Amino acid sequence: MSDDIAEGSGAAARAVARITSDAALATALEIRREVFIEEQDVPEDLELDGLDGEATHFLARADGEPVGTARLRDYGDGVAKVERVAVREPRREEGWGERIMTAVEEHAREAGYDRVRLAAQVPVVGFYERLGYEVVGEEFMDAGIPHRSMEKPLG
Repeated sequence: MSDDIAEGSGAAARAVARITSDAALATALEIRREVFIEEQDVPEDLELDGLDGEATHFLARADGEPVGTARLRDYGDGVAKVERVAVREPRREEGWGERIMTAVEEHAREAGYDRVRLAAQVPVVGFYERLGYEVVGEEFMDAGIPHRSMEKPLG
């Protein structure tokens, strides 16, 4: 996969791809800063946690415009962890979250992972449940926001 998404119409103009360049990663970090730090008041040192170097990153673009991002990290024992799923506010409710998750899960499956895990903010647990994720464990706080751990088999 490439981060160079073709311009034009149809699927190529509305795509999610694995990030392969520093420029695309900088764009993903801008989206995360906008969504998590500015909108949700997550402290910068928690959002920019120093783990980006060990992650695979994804960037969603609509007609060349960056609209969302996510990262995937190895969690051990055949499990990958999806993190930092973010869609810019004006592009929410357009299906970008699902497109991003589909691309991330496809990559995880191709990389040999059996299961994906994530920590969902409580207000979006239903979104992840619609994608086949199940809640595991109790509610917990992360960056002052209530979360639930969720998992999905990739089989």
